[in-house]
Amino acid sequence: MGAFADAVLAIAITLLVIEIKRPEGEELASPHALADFLWHEKASFVAFVLAFFLLWSVWRRHHIFIDEVEGLDRATTAAHAPLLLFAAFLPFPTAIFGHAPDNKLAACLFAATAAALFGSEAVMKEFAWRRAVLRPGVDPVQLRISANASAAVTSVFVVTAGLVWVTPYIWYAWFFAPMAAAFGGKLLERVRPDLPPRVRERRAEHAQG
Repeated sequence: MGAFADAVLAIAITLLVIEIKRPEGEELASPHALADFLWHEKASFVAFVLAFFLLWSVWRRHHIFIDEVEGLDRATTAAHAPLLLFAAFLPFPTAIFGHAPDNKLAACLFAATAAALFGSEAVMKEFAWRRAVLRPGVDPVQLRISANASAAVTSVFVVTAGLVWVTPYIWYAWFFAPMAAAFGGKLLERVRPDLPPRVRERRAEHAQG
């Protein structure tokens, strides 16, 4: 599953740069013409960088997740399907948003796809945490905090998907999504209910072993 996810994410990241428009004809006639073209397409490069780091962060966290689990049950395996689905789809709204950053629907589509991507990641981790399929020595609480962090990032994109209809500049908030992950995960952990008995028993076994 880790190798398959690597392949899907690698292809998705590659497709991001393929969608950037290339200069042709008169746009290559002089340095000034090329500079004008690059400036005109600056939104495409911004969208590429943003989507790249979103997918890279998903890939990095998934590698950590795969190292922590002892085995994937059906629910956790099935939860990979929407995660990889939205990862593979992300280059499409990225290209649209890059070519039309002032289009509110384009920004909304990008934010909605990102929200679905991180929401799927949160669900996948939640399944793994609840079913306690972690390797000995791995603290289930840390996985739950990681799921909370993904949920916090999901909230950022859900909120901004609505706010793009109010202001076209709300997409700047997307660059602060890592802050939501860093602080939101721990904040949600404080308000969530205590560990269920099954997970507490598993955690005790990890501590003893």
